[in-house]
Amino acid sequence: MTAASGPVFSLREIPFSHRGSWFAFSPVVAEKTYAQDVHLVSHQTGMHPILRLVPTADTVVTATPHQLTWSGDDGRIDLAYETADTVRLRGSGLGLRLLAADPVLTPFSGPYFYQDPVDGSSVFTVYQTGRRYRVSLLSGRAEPIGAQALGTAERGLDLPGDEPWEIAVEEYETARAPYASEVPFDQVVKAARAEFDAFTAAVAPWRSDRTPAAELAAYVLWSATVRPAGFLTRPAVLMSKHWMDKVWSWDHCFNSIALADGLPDLAWDQFQVVFDHQDAAGALPDSVTHSEILYNFVKPPIHGWALRRLRPLADDDLAGTYRLLERWTRFWLDARRAHGRELPHYQHGNDSGWDNATTFDPERLVETADLAAFLVLQMRELARLATEVGTPEAAGDWSQAADRMRDALLAELWDGARFVARGAHSGRTWSSSSLLDLMPIVLGEELPAPIREALATRIERHLTAFGLATEAPTSPHYQDDGYWRGPIWAPSTVLIEDGLRRAGCVGLADEISARFRALCEKSGFAENFDARTGEGLRDRAYTWTASAYLILAAEHERRRL
Repeated sequence: MTAASGPVFSLREIPFSHRGSWFAFSPVVAEKTYAQDVHLVSHQTGMHPILRLVPTADTVVTATPHQLTWSGDDGRIDLAYETADTVRLRGSGLGLRLLAADPVLTPFSGPYFYQDPVDGSSVFTVYQTGRRYRVSLLSGRAEPIGAQALGTAERGLDLPGDEPWEIAVEEYETARAPYASEVPFDQVVKAARAEFDAFTAAVAPWRSDRTPAAELAAYVLWSATVRPAGFLTRPAVLMSKHWMDKVWSWDHCFNSIALADGLPDLAWDQFQVVFDHQDAAGALPDSVTHSEILYNFVKPPIHGWALRRLRPLADDDLAGTYRLLERWTRFWLDARRAHGRELPHYQHGNDSGWDNATTFDPERLVETADLAAFLVLQMRELARLATEVGTPEAAGDWSQAADRMRDALLAELWDGARFVARGAHSGRTWSSSSLLDLMPIVLGEELPAPIREALATRIERHLTAFGLATEAPTSPHYQDDGYWRGPIWAPSTVLIEDGLRRAGCVGLADEISARFRALCEKSGFAENFDARTGEGLRDRAYTWTASAYLILAAEHERRRL
């Protein structure tokens, strides 16, 4: 829904936050866990509800990108970000209790609450995040509750509603100067709105009544962006400021593409952010977040495919980009090919990004057609980069390696009617009803025409009224909320739409794009969607879904014009 002041959204679906901030305001306090009250939830060291915001009367909560409002019969409370780590709240005719979200305090959990004798502020120091949350009274009066209390006593601040009041809440480390600001609240709101409007104008200058979800998609990206901290050493777009608060090593590619035209520096940061943690073998981590880097799995090598679309962003360091992509590719060629085999393998469905796809039901270590196809594209991109950095011999080597892998893919995994998977240990082959088996369409014009046509026909069987089901709806393994065994996902949609278009199947590509865009306009930007009903599933504020909408909508508008 869009109002004159910008899109209006439900906090149960999308948290209220601000570009650069590590915290948000939401009733979602854990995976699929919804509290009665809005909470301040921090994403430093994980997802942690910190403060509970409890109005003293019944209210209706309204969220727009620049302001959060509680409205009651006799008054209202407004909240807006002044900076990435500071919010302002004011109340008129309505009181607020600001309470520790966790009532239990031990030496290793929970918030400790005290009144600071230096500046008179109220401070929560929280074990889970290792941060402090300072509340400074700007006007009105406040009564502390349970200051310095231990055990399970309620702790916090009571702001009576019998007179207007205003506070500032800050997240910081150990100490900072007493809060001071001469900026009035209305100006704080105006500045927040201007910042969001500028972001939206940059990433979706083409938006119109034909793209009604564009502003909200931009907000999902803007609000999920965090400033450098912890292991994220550059501005990063988290997948969500709900529980999926990480950067996974293929999700980031879609966010980068969505940002590339309007915000190239931020886009390039998104592409590079996981390469900052490339290991000695050349592998990218499975995921990175504030306080954790995981290497137990990897993600598919779609980075060459993505770089084809991001190519101008690499101009400042072509040689460096070439080295990063080369090391990532050699990881697959050196560490993920069984002896004597041309085709590489995944060690688990998680490596593919399609965690529980039915392709992996018979065995876990599997040579799949999608992996080979991605690497063919990646080696083609390496050949182009090698030419541009002045190493024609390397360019020739990469072109020949891409030819060999493409030829092996067609000779070994195409059975005349469809692509099959092959066990890395057993050597046996099988087929499934997963859309993953059709992903080689990303090779586009590189595929022989009969294979393109066969793949397009099978892809069409996955197309429901809302988009591409990841498991064929006629399959006995199909599940409405089966993760990669049925629901519609953004990345598979974008990859297949792009491959079909390059394969000359423009009509089908147009239909897939249109249905996914309509799905987002109906159901928002969920992690995935029920392929039969279009209902949003799992995390409901997922950035790669918002990015997919922006990518497809921008391309559609360009084609229309």
